[in-house]
This record gives sequence, C-alpha cells and structure tokens, in this order.
Amino acid sequence: MQGHHALSTGEGGVAGEGGPEAEPSMSVEEFDTRIRRDGWVVFERALSPAFTRLLRQDCLKWIAHCQALQVRNGVNASGDGTGHHCLGAGDSIDRYIHMHLFHPYIARYFDDEPYICHSLTPIGGFPGLNTYVHKLHRDVRTVIPGYPFKLNMLVMCDDFTPHNATRVLTGSHTRTSPPEVEEFERCHERMLGPAGSVVLFNSALWHQGTRIPGPELRVALTVGYGRAFVKPAMDYARMLGEAYGRSLSPLSRQVLGYNARVPVSLEEWYRPAGERLYRPDQG
Repeated sequence: MQGHHALSTGEGGVAGEGGPEAEPSMSVEEFDTRIRRDGWVVFERALSPAFTRLLRQDCLKWIAHCQALQVRNGVNASGDGTGHHCLGAGDSIDRYIHMHLFHPYIARYFDDEPYICHSLTPIGGFPGLNTYVHKLHRDVRTVIPGYPFKLNMLVMCDDFTPHNATRVLTGSHTRTSPPEVEEFERCHERMLGPAGSVVLFNSALWHQGTRIPGPELRVALTVGYGRAFVKPAMDYARMLGEAYGRSLSPLSRQVLGYNARVPVSLEEWYRPAGERLYRPDQG
C-alpha cells in the first residue's frame, strides 16, 4: 500500500560523485494535503545511490562511536544499535543537513514559521536486536490538536521492504490515545521504498520499528524538527560552537538553533538587537 504515499523523483541527479538527486518535485500544496490527512509522505529516490552509500557508511561510523560512549558511561552493556546527535564531523551527514532539500515542505508544515533541528539519530537496524525503537510509540508526548508541533524525517540508507520496514498507522496523528495492539496489527502500513528514499511524518503518528530478521542490516538516518521555541534534545549551537556557526548559511544557522539560544549570563543577555542569542522571530 506504499504507492498511495510515495512520489518518485526519478534518476539523473546533479553532476559529481555522491551528489544529491534533483530536488523533490511534489508540490507543497499536495504535501500539505497528504501530511495533514495521512500523517506521512514518502519521497522515493530523493538521494542518489552514491550519496546514499556515503550516508550509510557515516551512520555506521557514528553508531560505533556512540556505542563506545554508551558502554564506557554505563548506559548499557553493548550499545543499542543507534547513535545520537551525530553532527559536526564534516561528513555526509553534515552535508545532508545543509542541503535543505526538504525545506519548502518542512516550512509549510510549521506554518512558514522558524523551525530548528531537535534530534539526529542514525539507526543501525541490526538483525535480532530489540531496542526502544521496536515499541509501538510516537515521538512526542505533547499533542495539541490541529497544531503541528514536531516533524520526523527518515532517510532510507537501505531498501525498506515488507520484511524490514517501519510500520505505521495512517491517520493516527490525530488521536488523543494510543491504538489497541490488535487494531495496529490489523491496520498498519509499512514505510516502503528503495534506498535513498525519504519519509516525512508527523511526530504524533503511532509507529513501530520492525525487528530485522537478518542477515543484512537495514540502516536509516532519522532527523527530528520542531518549532524554534521548543527545547531540542541537544543544544546543537553550543555543541558545535561559534566557529562552526560562522561558517553556516543563514538557513543552516536557523535550523541548528543559532537563532534560538538561551543566554546563560547577563553579559549574554545584554546585547544589541542584532547580536541577541534568542531572536525575536523565534516564537
């Protein structure tokens, strides 16, 4: 049932090894209709095969790095198959975030008001692993009916097939209570698509990661976006630093939270309007 939600952007990306495909051609109006009605939209083959392979490699690199931190800090015994807040290494993940391929759609979702990146999570999709992503859940606890609060992005670094794809209950983003397990099992759809496809979905949508039967990994990159005034899971601007921020385009500075920082001293608070850490248009 994937086709109802999917748009193929076709082959023939821009020149250069590892470059992205042409920007998605779905109209913003069609996207707006689908995301409000169904809660999710698939853009098939949004990224070139070469660039998708780079993303896959860097996702696995970051997962290994975060696994070592998890074990060293006593979070778990062997890692959970995910990485978190994997930005700043100058790799393909940085490149992808700064492409802003889906900015027109994300901006429309947030009523053309400023938004920021709230989370950045590579998921390994290791066979046999059972983690928090395999529970039936949604990615926000606060839901305001009719007010899009947060948005999820899922980048398929491998093919998402009927055997390994994330399961979702279409339209469930409008619910105030979770679906019964029986209903979810009976009515769910799968986020299907070839590697390089991208899904945008309402963070209030009820969904569940599929346990990978093996033997192949199913790698994905997930990105969370939210309204600028909502606290992100990581303070990316402070994590990445001022020098990194000065190298960014105005849109990247906005998306990474450089315009919505919270002062931590009176010296930071008392600044001229153009130098304030929290800009007046952030909500």
